[in-house]
Amino acid sequence: MPSLAVLGLSLAAFLSPRMGSPLCLSRQLKMSGDYVLGGLFPLGTAEETSLRGRSQPSSPMCTRFSALGLLWALTVKMAVEEINNGSTLLPGLHLGYDLFDTCSEPVVAMKPSLMFLAKVGSCDIAAYCDYTHYRPRVLAVIGPHSSELALVTGKFFSFFLMPQVSYGASMDRLSTRETFPSFFRTVPSDRVQLTAMVELLLEFSWNWVAALGSDDEYGRQGLSIFSGLANAQSICIAHEGLVPLSQADGLQLGKVQDVLHQVNQSNVQVVVLFASAHAAYTLFTYSIRCKLSPKVWVASEAWLTSERVMALAGIAQVGTVLGFMHRGLLLPEFSDYVKTRLALAADPAFCASLSVEQPGLEEHVVGPRCPQCDHITLQNVSAELMYHRTFPAYAAVYSVAQALHNTLQCNSSGCPAREPVQPWQLLENMYNMSFRVRSLALQFDVNGNVDMEFDLKLWVWEQRTPKLLTVGTFHRRLQVQHGKISWHTAHNQTPVSQCSRQCQKGQVRRVKGFHSCCYDCVDCRAGSYQNDLSCTLCNRDEWSPERSTQCFPRTTRFLAWGDPAVLLLLLLLGLVLGLVLAALGLFVHHQDSPLVQASGGLLACFGLACLGLVCLSSLLFPGRPSPTSCLAQQPLAHLPLTGCLSTLLLQAAEIFVESELPQSWADWLRGRLQGPWAWLAVLLPILVEAALCTWYLTAFPPEVVTDWQVLPTEALVHCRVHSWVSLGLVHATNATLASLCFLGTFLVQSRPSRYSRARGITFATLAYLITWVSFVPLLANVQVAYQPAVQMGALLLSALGILAAFHLPKCYLLLWQPELNTPEFFLGGGPGDATGRDGNRAEEGTRGKSE
Repeated sequence: MPSLAVLGLSLAAFLSPRMGSPLCLSRQLKMSGDYVLGGLFPLGTAEETSLRGRSQPSSPMCTRFSALGLLWALTVKMAVEEINNGSTLLPGLHLGYDLFDTCSEPVVAMKPSLMFLAKVGSCDIAAYCDYTHYRPRVLAVIGPHSSELALVTGKFFSFFLMPQVSYGASMDRLSTRETFPSFFRTVPSDRVQLTAMVELLLEFSWNWVAALGSDDEYGRQGLSIFSGLANAQSICIAHEGLVPLSQADGLQLGKVQDVLHQVNQSNVQVVVLFASAHAAYTLFTYSIRCKLSPKVWVASEAWLTSERVMALAGIAQVGTVLGFMHRGLLLPEFSDYVKTRLALAADPAFCASLSVEQPGLEEHVVGPRCPQCDHITLQNVSAELMYHRTFPAYAAVYSVAQALHNTLQCNSSGCPAREPVQPWQLLENMYNMSFRVRSLALQFDVNGNVDMEFDLKLWVWEQRTPKLLTVGTFHRRLQVQHGKISWHTAHNQTPVSQCSRQCQKGQVRRVKGFHSCCYDCVDCRAGSYQNDLSCTLCNRDEWSPERSTQCFPRTTRFLAWGDPAVLLLLLLLGLVLGLVLAALGLFVHHQDSPLVQASGGLLACFGLACLGLVCLSSLLFPGRPSPTSCLAQQPLAHLPLTGCLSTLLLQAAEIFVESELPQSWADWLRGRLQGPWAWLAVLLPILVEAALCTWYLTAFPPEVVTDWQVLPTEALVHCRVHSWVSLGLVHATNATLASLCFLGTFLVQSRPSRYSRARGITFATLAYLITWVSFVPLLANVQVAYQPAVQMGALLLSALGILAAFHLPKCYLLLWQPELNTPEFFLGGGPGDATGRDGNRAEEGTRGKSE
């Protein structure tokens, strides 16, 4: 029958229009007991004008109703009734409660706080030196809901060491045991929530955000903690500001307008709003009016479920709202409990019984507890009932009951210790206390906090106001269900909020401006690699390409035998050497012929042999260099070349003497250029060149070195020349010989009927000079690895030039025009030439031949 009565009361209270007397719900906020719990709840809110206009220490009027505050108070009432009706925690004892309105204002919360500390049975606080045996009216306090109020009441209650368990004050500063030794809470610290926010930003790679907070202790400290956590994770706060608690503060609101304009004009797409519900309402009112572009709003729990913010006109325009809400447990019977209490509050008989049981509510001291509560309907609280945010208040009552259970040493049969418990005695048993709330095990840590899981909530619009959808969880690590999230962007694309793009592999950041998130991506140069945040040079024996993330070992490089350039030069070597040997064979075979005699006879064979040695000396340049090959390269290449050019100089001198000097001088000098004197003339330049080579090897000896820098990926092994000037002096002898040959034969006139020896010497020395003049700039500009190939090619080309210009034409005559191999054609003998200069030359040539 009682259930039928309740049902009838519910129908009478909520289905029929109420035109009679108000409810007596406010009178249900007090109940006597063996131990009384005080309660501070935001049952209403005060008008701003009444707060600003206070000139006397009187209480402001709390006019606006807060449904959530009433639900928290009813949750405490339900928990106390459960404990009193049960036998697990406090068998034989009866808990009471005394619940007051704070109006969400410290000036209002202080009066009930003073009432809690009044001596039991009175409304006075006595002054003592020692409060050890002082027994206040309440054993512990449940609340308040906000950090702003807890900062005031926490210090106040801590002086008396009265346990205070808040169901909503999450500010991290309240964890300081030195300042708040008696403060506990059944919600996690803001630091945990802010850590979850940072993890959310990292999950979506949002490292360029704006951060706003309410202009109170809650918002300021939240911003401070968030800044530290964000900076530790390389998240940059592009813009930061404080939001006033009301729109009346024009100066502060102007600052918020500036911040919002900056956010709107920048590429920041994510705003972290750690603020109270009042500040969030103020901010969104302005942002909607000014048509701020949609953003992702990361909400703090203080405004995530605010009915006032959710019901704001145009709130759907702000974008995507994500936030964390602690999970706790659902209280499925709580909705029915609220309906029952409202139904009973509408029953005149029940209200009359309350007046008999509780004759004095002391409203003459504290004022009406909640006048707004007596003029509500179920519809006024139905929206808040959907979110079940009442579990922390429920758990707060059970934590005090568990501490009292431990203090009184209760068991299933009763509580043996019947002495009155002082608040400070209860406090001793609350430190690090474990307690169970239905199926959930909780524990206060050393700072009075509990460890609870968070749900990641998303605002989803089904009608005019959003609903909360769970899209993830956080318990030391974040888990997000990406498929459930609906973004405000086109095609439901995840918003991007980064100042700069992510650098690719092998690139490092070069910060521009004041934010580490704003940077240019710079490629690591060749020879370095990406090492975390910087480019690090590779070791000497390593290399790397541009934009590399590692170094590679260098391979050894030298002019190898299998190199294509070497193979081409070896073919040229074979050609030149073959021609030299063929010419030498022909000259030896026809050494008595006028042609060979006119070319110098044995000296011509000697010159050809020297050309063969020049060709063979080019074999010293390919292959891996060794100390011996480095020392032998220049002497073995230039000494044979000096011998060849010396034979040409001897013939050039003879031609010059015959053509340009008087007959008497010519006969005398011609005698000195033949026979043993001729060999001495050839030997002398060779000795000079040998001396220069000896000085070069002694003073500036070439050495084998490994060059780590000249090639990008390899280590070059080569013969290093210490002095290019000394090497030039080694070349000077041959250059001088070639120049003298060219000057001695260039302007000499020859008869049409005779073979012109001067022309062959001119072109031979000209080919030599062109080759080595071209060699100098080519050697200076070619890659170091190919410098040996350039020297090898210069030797072979100079040998080929001398051979082709001077010796091969004679070989052609020996093989294909032997009829011209006569003294008349080469030596000038025959009719008409028996006397004079030609006849003398013929006789001397014959004489030289016999000698």
